[in-house]
Amino acid sequence: MKSVAKTFTVHRLATLTGVVMLATAAIGMSSAVQAGHHAEGAVHESKDIVDTAAAAGSFETLLAAAQAAGLVDALKGDGPLTVFAPTDEAFAKLPEGTVENLLKPENKDALAGILLYHVVAGKIMSGDIGSSASPATLQGATIDVQASYGKVTVNGANVVAADVAASNGVIHVIDAVILPPAG
Repeated sequence: MKSVAKTFTVHRLATLTGVVMLATAAIGMSSAVQAGHHAEGAVHESKDIVDTAAAAGSFETLLAAAQAAGLVDALKGDGPLTVFAPTDEAFAKLPEGTVENLLKPENKDALAGILLYHVVAGKIMSGDIGSSASPATLQGATIDVQASYGKVTVNGANVVAADVAASNGVIHVIDAVILPPAG
């Protein structure tokens, strides 16, 4: 019985640690991207998804890809949208030459499909997920969102900062580029 109690305690501690780490990352990200937007002590999300990502400084590749795919205006639209945003480091993990190839004009449709696979219509906050969800993306296919022991993944990519508020939706920062199913 002691080993069951010990295992339960270890799992609870791991869950709590993961939740605290995600919350800390989200608070840090939110503070960084919302700095300077205080009016009488209240925080207002005055920047849209594109401007929020630009202010964060770690999404230059994503923003360049959105520009090349012709998606910037859509991401600046009314929304609401949920964006699972890969960092520059996530794009750097792709095989050499992949990003450069996708940015070519002749690959605009393929690039748009990959980027739209990272976007869901509506505003999905981390607390809305439960243990799993399979929302449809704007690309058309669904993504697999899993939450377990304080760790959230999207198609296997780790959510490293959640619930970054924008005026037209929310950003969840992920550590890998997720690719839509073939076909």
